[in-house]
Amino acid sequence: MSPAKRAKGSPRTAAKAKAGTKSPAAAAKAKEPAVSSSDGRTRPGGASMPQSAAMPSPFPPIAQYAFLSDCHTGALVAPDGAVDWLCVPRFDAASVFGMLLDRQAGSFRFAPFGINVPSARHYEPGTNNLATTWKTPAGWVLVRDTLAIGPRRGEDLVTPHTRPPTDYDADHLLVRVAICLEGEVEMEITCEPVFDYGRVPAQWSVSQDGRRADASGEEMTIRLQTDMALGVEGDWVRARHTLKQGEQIYCALSWAEGLAAPDSVDEANERMAATTRYWRGWLNGARIPDHRWRDPIQRSALAIKGLTYMPTGATVAALTTSLPETPGGARNWDYRYTWLRDSTFTLQALHYLNLDWEAEEFMQFVADLEPDSDGALQIMYGIDGRRDLTESLRKDLSGYAGASPVRIGNGAFDQRQNDVYGAALDSILLHTRRSERLPRRLWPIVRAQAECAAKVWREPDQGIWEARGKPKHYVSSKLMCWVAMDRAAKLASIAGEPALEGTTRATAEEIRDDILTRGVSDRGVLRQHYETDALDASNLLAAIFGFLPGDDERLRATVLATADDLTDDGFVLRYRTDETEDGMSGKEGSFLICSFWLVSGLAVVGEQQRARDLMEKLLGVASPLGLYAEEYDATTGRHLGNFPQAFSHLALIEAGARIILSERIAEIS
Repeated sequence: MSPAKRAKGSPRTAAKAKAGTKSPAAAAKAKEPAVSSSDGRTRPGGASMPQSAAMPSPFPPIAQYAFLSDCHTGALVAPDGAVDWLCVPRFDAASVFGMLLDRQAGSFRFAPFGINVPSARHYEPGTNNLATTWKTPAGWVLVRDTLAIGPRRGEDLVTPHTRPPTDYDADHLLVRVAICLEGEVEMEITCEPVFDYGRVPAQWSVSQDGRRADASGEEMTIRLQTDMALGVEGDWVRARHTLKQGEQIYCALSWAEGLAAPDSVDEANERMAATTRYWRGWLNGARIPDHRWRDPIQRSALAIKGLTYMPTGATVAALTTSLPETPGGARNWDYRYTWLRDSTFTLQALHYLNLDWEAEEFMQFVADLEPDSDGALQIMYGIDGRRDLTESLRKDLSGYAGASPVRIGNGAFDQRQNDVYGAALDSILLHTRRSERLPRRLWPIVRAQAECAAKVWREPDQGIWEARGKPKHYVSSKLMCWVAMDRAAKLASIAGEPALEGTTRATAEEIRDDILTRGVSDRGVLRQHYETDALDASNLLAAIFGFLPGDDERLRATVLATADDLTDDGFVLRYRTDETEDGMSGKEGSFLICSFWLVSGLAVVGEQQRARDLMEKLLGVASPLGLYAEEYDATTGRHLGNFPQAFSHLALIEAGARIILSERIAEIS
């Protein structure tokens, strides 16, 4: 089929057609101005200017994507109805639809022919099921999308479990159903998988009745099944059907064992119904406060659950890789792994929401992790617990809106970051207090992390932000070593280990004295590291972890200095990039997690109204579907970085909980 014909009906495919036979990288270069630096572009006169997050682009804004999940993998659905990101069979596998990172890396669209802008999109209440309503010249149609979850049908051979399975599990199916609400609508399927992150085009075979098509590549086969008549055109499959009022059609993509898929629209609807029952049943077990912030907390809970890898209990930091922190720049990372520093925030959120099963699963995942030779845990692991996350570059991909390189793996996995010990031990203490027991298999981790923290707290490291510059004496790293020793002392008391309790408590006091002597500037504010007076948002953790009481002037000064001097239109930056040697060039947006941390910090130091005001502001910049990326560009109102970001949603829950608790206490006082 000619490029001109393939482009018909969608500006997204038109953008591909203009690229002709060029490689994705060459096509991107042909369309973009010359790049003068990692985050700069050259004006016609030669002067450099930063790329705006709102620059016209064939790539949809990050926040416009809908997130689907079956707790094994996830998908991103663009507003035009195309699945632009899906890795199978699990979160960290290679993509089969990768148009998120290159307009030629594959997508799967099920939507009205020739119509690209829907009338409305929403999650069905209490679920991660997407409902999109379309108006066409001749009618109205509703499309429902889900990654199906249903009653467990035996052992999962696609993504085997290391945790005990529950009554529900992933079906390994993407199910899409359309119903014509009024008039008639011409529906279209365009399915173009490109395996291995856009490297390997699909080889198709179609059944005799034209209702089933198998796509193979890179030692993988997936199946598209539908009640529409399919036809192969090169390396993609298409189908069109005019849907009349009250009529339904479906399509389903399967990577299940035996490529099992629904045989009819009725079966597809039953898969949808089972998935709805799962999500709502799960949410029924959560403690969602009856408060004006109920909806964002509930959506955050569903997002966190959706980023959980059910077979092991791990949580991925985000669904995606290489969505840029700087528009057009090089601050692009793979976040499809588990960070140990997330563990304490994960446990806080899960226990606050009364989701004790998920908390237990996550702690068992932590207990299974293989430490380094000295007993220290790595800062991050694969969702299956693997240690080696060696980073590679995919130079053949253009990157999101020209942001390159695209990274697979994360080169920071073997960095030594001294905050990891505190995160691990705080999460164990949280879980121990909630469950009223200290599991025997966690005690060796307690001892090992305490010993490691005691050995390294005096040493410089890369800091919580994984700076690729020279190691420094970061205050937040010292702070988290204090957390490690403080929590180890409390756990030793619970375990009846007085000797360990005494030594760890003494070390905790030594670390506190060192921070307050060397880590506080002349104006009484916690420094980024011992050699600078620069601010760092990670020092807000001093409020969250109780390093200093809320009425301590140094804590108050740190929180207020962050609010006044480390913000962009009220949104918190991690640090000033021109004041920090992080090994990277270019600017970055404000970090949403840091902004939610500031909400918590303001609440701790008694600035309740300021905390509420900032919380409302943050809730107001959520995506249209209530999701958050990693960063927010206050100038353009665009989300930046990987999406959806677990840390942002975890911090939202924690910040909301602090304010709600204070309001409830005020009601009875």
